[in-house]
Amino acid sequence: MTFTDLLAAFQLPFIMRGLLTMLMLAAAASIIGLFVSFRDLEFVTDGLVHAVFPGLVIGYIIGGSALLLPGALVAATIAVVLITLLTQRGKLGNDAAVAVILTSAFSLGIVLVSRQQDYVSALNALLFGHLLTVTATQLIALSCVALLSVLMILMTWRRQIFRAHDVSGFRAAGYSVLATDLILGVAIAFLIVAGVQALGNLLVTALLIVPTAAARQLTNRLWGTVLLAFLITAFASFVGIAFAIWSSFALGVNTPAGAAVVLALIAIYGLTLLPSLARKLQSRKVAQ
Repeated sequence: MTFTDLLAAFQLPFIMRGLLTMLMLAAAASIIGLFVSFRDLEFVTDGLVHAVFPGLVIGYIIGGSALLLPGALVAATIAVVLITLLTQRGKLGNDAAVAVILTSAFSLGIVLVSRQQDYVSALNALLFGHLLTVTATQLIALSCVALLSVLMILMTWRRQIFRAHDVSGFRAAGYSVLATDLILGVAIAFLIVAGVQALGNLLVTALLIVPTAAARQLTNRLWGTVLLAFLITAFASFVGIAFAIWSSFALGVNTPAGAAVVLALIAIYGLTLLPSLARKLQSRKVAQ
């Protein structure tokens, strides 16, 4: 399969929708992922991904794929409120609150989905997604949810920056830490929901964490990080989808496009670490 054939394949409607889905998610994740990184919320984000799972299952049981999004939105909102309240009121440490909600929610989802006759295929779809089967209707719905999550952050942008860098000063200035944390948490949860149908429950975490982590290796500028995170995800999306197409036609291997995109992201992140590793090795040699 030649490179020209690969480019021609991207003109197919279902592949184009998959790429557009990733570009939409990349734009939203580059903004929201910035605060995930600034606030060290990687574990919280992973917990929210798992907490969304029972909502996906309940939505699937009630109305099939049509109710996946509403079910996930309800579950995500409940999880954010519970985690934030437990943490803010000092009932549990941040990690403990996430762990309790993560394990209970994910276990509930597994119990519910196991009651279905075709639960193995249903579980596979919910966990790993189907990037290249996103319909036009789903793309519009996911875009609306992602846009809503970005608007939450942009409308509270200065407050979120202030909260991330100086929580004591933030409180002294009279701002509500609880309200600000809830807004960020809901924004993260909504973007997770937007990405679940494309990448699945287990892979969507990488979208919010890896591109920003890679971008921060290359720049310390705020909007530079956002732009680089978007470009990294966009490039990884093209490479991952192209590899999935190539492996299917040239090798006869059915490679999930979403997983291929995530692997491309991780490979790029590994490359961004090389300069810093080289500097550390050089400094050790000089010290010796």
